[in-house]
Amino acid sequence: MTATATAAPLLVYFSSVSGNTAHFIAKLGLRAERVPLHRNDTDLVVDEPFVLVTPTYGGGQGRLNEKGAVPKQVIRFLNDERNRRHIRGVISTGNTNFGEAYGLAGDIISRKCRVPHLYRLEVFGTQDDVDRVSDGLERWWALQSKSMQSMTQ
Repeated sequence: MTATATAAPLLVYFSSVSGNTAHFIAKLGLRAERVPLHRNDTDLVVDEPFVLVTPTYGGGQGRLNEKGAVPKQVIRFLNDERNRRHIRGVISTGNTNFGEAYGLAGDIISRKCRVPHLYRLEVFGTQDDVDRVSDGLERWWALQSKSMQSMTQ
């Protein structure tokens, strides 16, 4: 499966069987592609700039223990250079019960991929999260698009 470029921001997201992240993505109503859940599923290859939305796993049990915080499926997706070169930002979901490790997957991906950690939200997000992410992504994406256009001119 391959996603192609358009003017609207593309969200690439991972959601486990619980569907919490998928639920949030559905509330946003934006173009989105899902990172495959199972290893046997067809790999997702993205050939346009995107924002990654990922849950945080385990949360380091309240400690800043990075091991296991990023879902394996997301690691696999980002280990493909064709995908990694198009990531422009990350949004993380998590549980505030994780303490300092709340949204840790976004911090890790931000650091490793050198992109901004744009937002973190609790589990599948409130209406306030939906509004903030929608408005913020629209403004941020417009700035990104201008920057990308000036680089090609």
